[in-house]
Amino acid sequence: MRDGTAVHTRRAAGIVAVGIPALVLSMMVVATIGPAGLTVADVAAILGEQFGIGSADVSRIGTGIVMDLRLPRILLAAICGAGLGVCGAVLQSLLRNPLADPFLLGISGGASTGAVLVIVLGLGAGTISLAAGAFLGAIIAFALVMVLATVAGGGTSRVILAGVAGTQLFSALTSFIVITSADAEQTRSVLYWLLGSLSGARWGDVVITGLVSLVGLVVCLSRAGSLDAFAFGQDSAASLGVHVRALRWLLLTVTALLTATLVAVSGVIGFVGLVLPHAARMLVGPGHRASLPVTAVLGAVLLVWVDTLARTVAEPEEIPVGVGTALVGVPVFIAILARRKVAS
Repeated sequence: MRDGTAVHTRRAAGIVAVGIPALVLSMMVVATIGPAGLTVADVAAILGEQFGIGSADVSRIGTGIVMDLRLPRILLAAICGAGLGVCGAVLQSLLRNPLADPFLLGISGGASTGAVLVIVLGLGAGTISLAAGAFLGAIIAFALVMVLATVAGGGTSRVILAGVAGTQLFSALTSFIVITSADAEQTRSVLYWLLGSLSGARWGDVVITGLVSLVGLVVCLSRAGSLDAFAFGQDSAASLGVHVRALRWLLLTVTALLTATLVAVSGVIGFVGLVLPHAARMLVGPGHRASLPVTAVLGAVLLVWVDTLARTVAEPEEIPVGVGTALVGVPVFIAILARRKVAS
């Protein structure tokens, strides 16, 4: 067992060691994709100039495109991909459900309702108000789901059922608000947000989501051993000295806050938290000290490229990134299921 764990740990370290440079290179490459005619060398020079290393022979417009438009969006895509992937991995283990994803706890539905209220009622202006409404809605939905699960007696199955009920409730509220209050333009805005978009990325979004994601990853990694114990059931985990109830509340809260933060700035991006944990476990095994960092790296690389395809494949129109993750995620998930069937 220890030899297997050591092999998986070394494999995970190798994947991360290769994945991080691949992520950086991907960011550099996708920053050049678009009508500005930039090269990787131009992007590197622009970044070097920002840190006081040399000067870039690039127009001010080119510099603005990279620093104000493309780079914040690319970084936000990487952060969202990593964060959603880690949340999915934790929830699948914590709830012992291979179909669990970051939106199982009603967070997506609550965020959607909050964002729709901001759009339809005209509360505030701009993406900041939209993000605040989405975040508040997500937290209210999560609190309601936890109350329902507690009233129902707690336990993993109760949390899942309460999450399904909360998701349906807030989905219905969102539809009701749109049908009764939104005009055609507002309906279009709501639909676009519900399908996920990183087009409004700003440096403030990058800083906030980056810090929250970093804290969330550290907390989850610090509980990796306890999460491993959940694979044998709650009773077995308790017999191994895991404080089951406290750990469940801690990790559910952390994943809920992280998901709410990500949804608030990106809208609803599905399949990342569902598919990537399975892919990571196929590569490095089920141990969370190995699988969580690999999931984060895979999620970051995946969403950077999917978002780039979403903004360029149908120019001048832009496809919502949630549509892109679904188009990529469904075939990948089918392939994972087929491989597991063959292996079993």
